[in-house]
Amino acid sequence: MEIYQLRTFVTVAQQGHLTQAAELLHLSQPAVTAQIKALEEEVGMQLFERSAGGVSLTRSGQELLPQAHSILSAARDIINHARQLKGQLSGKARIGVTLTPDTLKIGPWVAGLVERYPLLDIQLRHGVTVDVLNLVRKKELDAGFYLGKNPYVNVATIKLTELPFRIVMPVGWELRLQGGAPKELGKLPWVGISQFSSLSKITAELWRELNISPKKVAECDHLDAILELVASGVGVALAREEDALAWQDAGRLTVLPDVRKLAELQFVYPADRVGDLVLETLLRELLQVWRLPSA
Repeated sequence: MEIYQLRTFVTVAQQGHLTQAAELLHLSQPAVTAQIKALEEEVGMQLFERSAGGVSLTRSGQELLPQAHSILSAARDIINHARQLKGQLSGKARIGVTLTPDTLKIGPWVAGLVERYPLLDIQLRHGVTVDVLNLVRKKELDAGFYLGKNPYVNVATIKLTELPFRIVMPVGWELRLQGGAPKELGKLPWVGISQFSSLSKITAELWRELNISPKKVAECDHLDAILELVASGVGVALAREEDALAWQDAGRLTVLPDVRKLAELQFVYPADRVGDLVLETLLRELLQVWRLPSA
């Protein structure tokens, strides 16, 4: 069964006359008759009754007509959708993500991309921030999110925001800080951060600023796990302010009140991809979600 046969079937049914249907279809009458006959043979039943005044649908033809209309309508929808897609942006976008989806505003960003660019293949890959940066540098990722300062000249960055971090410690440990001096933090054990996390560099920067060199008693690269270790009395650590305050409100740990460290959240991509249509689209949509001026 072919679409053109169904179109002929519907047109003949609407006109009630083979000659008039042939004129509308820009076919000869024998061609219309042949198509109707072929369709009747395929469905195994007569669809029209012939008379001197023209043709009319049999009961079987009446039953099949609505389905024929539906099929032709679906075919038109496919064609119209294909015309809309023609010329639209297509390709693959491999994006490295870290931290939490709400922090990165991943949901609204990807939702906008999917709605506006249905042919764009978006692939999100989670990893620690240093891994994301290195994979972007090696072009194994097309772009990604990175926390901290970018040291590579072949990686371009757009600063999205600054995330505040706070020093957290087990409940009661604040009493171990003589006079509350930040330098006393160097005498307490710390939960170390994996070198594959940019939070390690941020923590090292903080230690230099405080002029301390504490002992690391454990190492971790998962932010929630770090909070759990602190709450369990393992040691002191650096944590995102939002999470730190929430855990403090729950009575699980203590936030040092006088120290706050800011870290840059960057969107990174290969510098030589500037001007690439897919990348420029990613950037434009991302900046809109973050309500930042165009790069």
